[in-house]
Amino acid sequence: MAAAAGEPGAGPAQPQARQTDSGPLAPGPAALVDLDLAFEADPDLAPELLSGAGAWADPLAGAEPWHERLSDWLSQLSAELPPELRSSAYSLGLSLVGDAEIAALNGDWRGKEGPTDVLAFAAQDDGLEDAPPIPMPSWGSDGDEAGIHGEPLELGDIVISLDTAARQAAEHGHGLQQELLFLASHGLLHLLGWDHPDEVALAAMLSRQDALLATGDRG
Repeated sequence: MAAAAGEPGAGPAQPQARQTDSGPLAPGPAALVDLDLAFEADPDLAPELLSGAGAWADPLAGAEPWHERLSDWLSQLSAELPPELRSSAYSLGLSLVGDAEIAALNGDWRGKEGPTDVLAFAAQDDGLEDAPPIPMPSWGSDGDEAGIHGEPLELGDIVISLDTAARQAAEHGHGLQQELLFLASHGLLHLLGWDHPDEVALAAMLSRQDALLATGDRG
């Protein structure tokens, strides 16, 4: 784990999303990607929260909807990524925990007390400025990846507090499942190099999240 990014304004410096004067670049045609997802949900979380989150928090059944949604998001984002983050296959971890566990991670990795909503531990942080930290696939002149059967590119881990997500869902006037998807999309963008050091960058990041969530709703 290279670094942790948390709620708006608190993450480490990372490359920002590519933008034009009128906002983020429009995504190009989605390229199909494979995803190796390690999903886990703490079974000791409050039963009412697990019920409210539905399949998204089911320790067994939750892997399938998360895999489908994250794979779709990665496909949509592929054309916008820097070359060192482009791949036909990725791996990442997603964990749903309680406030106590995420507070411990928040203190250990960010030096901040108390729980937060989402933490993103990006595996590729150290390599984004210069050379990538692990060998990257070669790309043909038409943009297609050569050697698509290689190892998936490790992106890192997303950790979401179901306790905090439930409180924020109530504050925002929407369901817990919607809040979980919002936080997961935020965490994924952090793993892919987005950051929000200022209000302009935050607005661009949130706009990209809204686009991802809207396509998922239509699906």
